[in-house]
Amino acid sequence: MTSMILFLIGTPEILFIALIVLLLFGGKKIPELMKGIGKGVRSFKDGMNGIETKIEKDTTEEK
Repeated sequence: MTSMILFLIGTPEILFIALIVLLLFGGKKIPELMKGIGKGVRSFKDGMNGIETKIEKDTTEEK
């Protein structure tokens, strides 16, 4: 279902969303917002890698 929604979003919609974000947060806040999102994504990926490592460790110990 989400892949179907992705196809419905085109360039005009993305530009409209970017304009709304610019109006809501202002030009000075956007870099801070993107930095925060980047840190959050990095933290999430690190957590997922830690979980994968633990699962692999646990499965090799059981054998």
